[in-house]
Amino acid sequence: MTYSFLPRIFFYGALGALLALAYFSALRWNVRLYVTRGAAWSILSIHLMRLLSLAAALTLFAREGALPLLSCVAGFLMMRTVAINRQLRVLETSYE
Repeated sequence: MTYSFLPRIFFYGALGALLALAYFSALRWNVRLYVTRGAAWSILSIHLMRLLSLAAALTLFAREGALPLLSCVAGFLMMRTVAINRQLRVLETSYE
């Protein structure tokens, strides 16, 4: 029995993690612009770019099949958990 699907799972999972890294980096950038009251057009354009790029990437992965899409979403969700835990640690240390 060969497991030829495992490299594809890890590959698309890594792509999902990279997608999440770009998504949350753009989110951080967007939040900084909101806080510093940056230009409204740049805030809106970054927000739309973030959402549209995620939708386009997930659409491309869905066209590859269910396994690539689920692997990508799993990688994205793992990085989301990392980002949330990191932010919670930052908030805990700022209140101490």
